[in-house]
Amino acid sequence: MNDQPTGFSSAVAELPIPIVQVGSISLASRHEMLSASKVIVDCQRALSKAGFNVVGEVIKGHEGFFEMNHYPDGDVFDQESHAQYYYHAHREGGLEHGHFHTFMRAQGIASDVTPMDYPQASEEWPRGDQAIAHLIAISMDPWGLPIGLFACNRWVTGETWYSSTDTINMLKDFSVDHAYPSWPTNLWLTSMLKLFRPQIEALLTHRDMVVGAWQHMHPEHDALEDRTLEITGYLSISVEEWVSALQA
Repeated sequence: MNDQPTGFSSAVAELPIPIVQVGSISLASRHEMLSASKVIVDCQRALSKAGFNVVGEVIKGHEGFFEMNHYPDGDVFDQESHAQYYYHAHREGGLEHGHFHTFMRAQGIASDVTPMDYPQASEEWPRGDQAIAHLIAISMDPWGLPIGLFACNRWVTGETWYSSTDTINMLKDFSVDHAYPSWPTNLWLTSMLKLFRPQIEALLTHRDMVVGAWQHMHPEHDALEDRTLEITGYLSISVEEWVSALQA
């Protein structure tokens, strides 16, 4: 599944991504998510008034925008939370301009959490202080607005492979609480992982199901390094529509 996905896409047709049911979300969680949505809207509004957007904030100051390059240079780290992110693009056509990749580095991962036992592994994974978990990717349109979320295979980001359960537990600790390269963008990204927490959980749970099924279908290969399996699942999103659903 290497083409740009749209809507609700699964790399394995027989394994659809679970639909998030608003009624299953507690009132406390809804309140937290709606609070996050206000931060998102405020950040977008403030940037828009000056003719900016969250994507422009991370690519400003660079001479041109080149596929596969990380923006900003050297990525963005938070030394307290150990969260990390970068923005880049590598898919032509469609609605996507590029996407944010979000991570948690080793120092932000609980000491009792270990990488998955995966006997089929054919490549070395980052270990120890170099361990890193990919949380989720956020797809952006040409106007700097979010249009989708997706989970991906291990080889895509070169991450350490943690179970979906352990990765989901890391989501609450993702926070970029400083002003480089942009205070509004960092606030926005931190809040996006809060607002769309149920969808991210669904994508990560689905990711492990897809990888397991793929390994079963291709037992002679290491599914985590299979270049024909890139995006395990994609969900289209709309901040406005999700907020309306939460408020209903």
